[in-house]
Amino acid sequence: MTSYNDQAGLEGRAGADRRAPGYHPVGLPELAAVVDRVRQNIESVIEGKPEAVRIALTVLLAEGHLLLEDVPGVGKTMLAKALARSVDCTVRRIQFTPDLLPSDVTGTNIFDQHQRDFEFRPGAIFAQIVVGDEINRASPKTQSALLESMEERQVTIDGTSYELPSPFMVVATQNPVEMEGTYALPEAQRDRFMARISMGYPSPEAELAMLDVHGGASPLDDLQPVAHAADILKLIDLVRTVHIADPVRRYAVDLVGATRTSHELRLGASPRATLHLVRAARAAAALDGRDYVTPDDVQRLAVPVLAHRLMPTAESHLGRRTAEQIVAELVARLPLPRPQGGPAVRRG
Repeated sequence: MTSYNDQAGLEGRAGADRRAPGYHPVGLPELAAVVDRVRQNIESVIEGKPEAVRIALTVLLAEGHLLLEDVPGVGKTMLAKALARSVDCTVRRIQFTPDLLPSDVTGTNIFDQHQRDFEFRPGAIFAQIVVGDEINRASPKTQSALLESMEERQVTIDGTSYELPSPFMVVATQNPVEMEGTYALPEAQRDRFMARISMGYPSPEAELAMLDVHGGASPLDDLQPVAHAADILKLIDLVRTVHIADPVRRYAVDLVGATRTSHELRLGASPRATLHLVRAARAAAALDGRDYVTPDDVQRLAVPVLAHRLMPTAESHLGRRTAEQIVAELVARLPLPRPQGGPAVRRG
């Protein structure tokens, strides 16, 4: 995208090499091999959506949670299930409905007549990958049952905390809020999702291919795991070591800060958004075979990581301005980081 990134990459590698003795570059070939198997497995079910699959894998390796928002029938749940089945780990699916209770999600204490004591019965959240289908059809009270688990990876019941398994990822689907029977996700809930993506309608060619693959039976029935939970944990550790130079860190902070001062937004992105953006950029760099982050990684993820957290003003709504458009324009206007010994780079 810009000529700056070649120099930024060299600076990133130099910065990494100057770190503590004993530093070794991440095992990128191993990461690429495992991720490629998972990607091919998912794409055998999901036709024509490589970018959606890539972001899902990015969020998984960045220890985040993914929100899939779109109209019914475009493959949101299929993507979530394909990701879950491609990794050999515990998987639970929660169908969110208006009558779903918070205890159905987190679990509850039940009195055992034989033991004469209360026994904890875990809820559906106790799995490594949790598929939350149509999350915004449940009441805000039930949605809030996910807050602690998504942020702290634990559940507290009657004063006792129970740790969730690792890796832990929530892949939730939701219908647009304009559709009947939906509740808008609270701001605190949206902020805990690292990224939000829309599947969109497939191209005619992809839809034709879908008829061949899905016409007889669901391909999910034959989908087998191609990676283990231990593999994912190892890759997560590798992603944590991906280097991000100070100018790129500052660029991420400035980009998030620009959402807080924009006159088109009444709610900007939180510090948690900055953290999620940097983590996702590290994972994206690793997926590209690099052990350092460039500004392009941050730019490419800005919309999926930031847009769902923002609240446009009433004037923006009247002008049919979306949060995605506002973020894209902030990215286009914000100067790129300043290379060492040179001026700030702008797009021509």
